[in-house]
Amino acid sequence: MTILTSADDGPLTHAVLKAHHRQVRESHPDGLSLRIHRALSWLNRAEQAEDVDGKFIFLWISFNAAYAQELDDSERMSDQFLFMAFLGKLCDLDIDRHLHDLIWNEFSGSIRTLLDNPYVYHPFWEFQRGRIDEDEWKRRFEGARKMAQRALANGDTPLLLSIAFRRLYMLRNQLIHGGATWGGRVNREQLRDCTRLLGKLVPVIIRLMMTNPNTLWGDAVYPVVN
Repeated sequence: MTILTSADDGPLTHAVLKAHHRQVRESHPDGLSLRIHRALSWLNRAEQAEDVDGKFIFLWISFNAAYAQELDDSERMSDQFLFMAFLGKLCDLDIDRHLHDLIWNEFSGSIRTLLDNPYVYHPFWEFQRGRIDEDEWKRRFEGARKMAQRALANGDTPLLLSIAFRRLYMLRNQLIHGGATWGGRVNREQLRDCTRLLGKLVPVIIRLMMTNPNTLWGDAVYPVVN
């Protein structure tokens, strides 16, 4: 059996991950196997996308397929809370430091740029809608930047990853809710950077899940009904 353990094995493409999944899926819990199967299907579609808007959306669906939880109304939590908890779990499992290497080596510059970009910061748009004043959104933005700087100074991968994903989530909302134009000019730089980052993170996330099948990942949402 081939075990995916090293970041030096070559690019983590859909084909590589799918071949590994075929080898191990019979030993995985049904919920995990279904999560991985769905996440890989959307990763495959993302790899085929020729436009950056479509690639980002398909990558986010792949990520969503991996982490999403079905909760009853008494346990209802926000989508952001769910994926923050999910990212924390992944960082705890990342003993080979694949996430760490992506964040601190390959994408450190892109993440710094992302964290300084007000257009993927939610309170900036709350100010644009007239819900808070200019001083308020700038105060929050500066606070978020200081938190990110502390994470950078301390080498805190979970915190920095969670802050970065809040920005990715804001961009996700703009696209999924029709708040951006397909192929538009105004958001190209952040969209390209975010798509490159997500395109590397999602395969690593899928690999971490496959190599830690005994972790409680939960049942997949919308199970297959025969």
